[in-house]
Amino acid sequence: MLRHRFIGLSVIAVGAIALAGCSGASGGSSTDSSGGDQTVTIMGAFTDAQAKAFQADLDEWSKTSGIKVTYDGNTDFQTAVVARATAGNPPDIAIYPQPGVLKSQVNQLYPLEDLGIDVAGITSDEANGLGTIAQVDGKTYGLPYSINVKSLVWYNPAAFAKAGLTVPTTDAEMTALEKKVVDEGLGSPWCVGLESGAATGWPATDWLEEYVLRYGGLDEYNKWITGDVKFDSDLVKKAGDKVATELLAEGQVNGGGPAAATTSFQTAGNQLFVDGKANGQCFMMRQGSFIADFFPDNIKAEVAKGDLSNVNFFQLPSPAGTDNAMLGGGDLVGAFSKTDATKKVVEYITSKDFGTNGYASQSIFLSPHNTFDASSYTTEFQKNSQELLKNATVFGFDASDQMPGEVGAGTEWTQLTSWFAGQTTMEDAFKAIDASWPANN
Repeated sequence: MLRHRFIGLSVIAVGAIALAGCSGASGGSSTDSSGGDQTVTIMGAFTDAQAKAFQADLDEWSKTSGIKVTYDGNTDFQTAVVARATAGNPPDIAIYPQPGVLKSQVNQLYPLEDLGIDVAGITSDEANGLGTIAQVDGKTYGLPYSINVKSLVWYNPAAFAKAGLTVPTTDAEMTALEKKVVDEGLGSPWCVGLESGAATGWPATDWLEEYVLRYGGLDEYNKWITGDVKFDSDLVKKAGDKVATELLAEGQVNGGGPAAATTSFQTAGNQLFVDGKANGQCFMMRQGSFIADFFPDNIKAEVAKGDLSNVNFFQLPSPAGTDNAMLGGGDLVGAFSKTDATKKVVEYITSKDFGTNGYASQSIFLSPHNTFDASSYTTEFQKNSQELLKNATVFGFDASDQMPGEVGAGTEWTQLTSWFAGQTTMEDAFKAIDASWPANN
């Protein structure tokens, strides 16, 4: 999840150049669909315990399918998968943590429809937007097998109860809660940290994405990703104004935008667990599901025991009249070989059954399927996330991860940080981001 933010994006451009002029896909270790070898190779970015759990799930499935599956985790996946495909030795299946590299390899990946996979059937119980993340020219080159959700507002239930606050279910209720916190001097409504070393600014992109997705809907959101909707457009400026209202207005964040710009995203949430304005208490933090890994040890110990009395989350409410949207990311499955065995493995990994053979024990896993058997999850956060996802009408895959690297992981990070820090205006920041868009994109 979080690792996706820090994988080098330059390889996307490199991969596109390396694959220019290539056509057709070359298989990995499976034979053709007439039969024979029933071994399928998979390559992905995750390693260690996650990789072991993934392999164990597939091994259990193999007992009934008769197909042997081997997984190879590579921390330098994006470079390795491009190199192997260019050399004519790709795996049968690759699992991509970002859509960009996948889309750069469509000349070598098979459209899943060409494998005979029922894409519409697989995605029929998924939120709108999940099944089309990796579509190119009407063909589907990848489907998610695991997703993460970002439209989560973390809070301390004990602190809410002490302050007389209730979880908001609408944007208006959230505004009223913020006003109560400020007016009564309880602390700050929001905890925010943008600092992340060389990646400083990425949390601000998520905030902006939340409201572009809600105000514009999925179609306009996707046009923003491709550059057809500009940052200096009425839609994105409306979203920016909403972000400013939430985070940059007086009293909304302890120390205001300049403090947020220099506060580590990893530690910002610690202020949910202190008491009183004098100690820097804040009451809400919009952040992805991975942030739980950075909470104080005593809080993580409580969560491990299923005790959510001091930390939980709710979905960021959408403004009135807008979509009930969920922002997030995920891992996409693509196929380099066109065999019956590869088809069956892709179908299993992307189905609502994947995870029920053990992989759902990994707290990082969240099925994209609303009908997934939630009893297979081992944490309350997974179960609660799936329930929120069920109720979401739209899923937006992280926009900055899909924009050209020099924009989504470049000027957008730096310009939004400068805006929060008070070094530039929102309008000037947005114009500078537009100006950085590559001319040939």
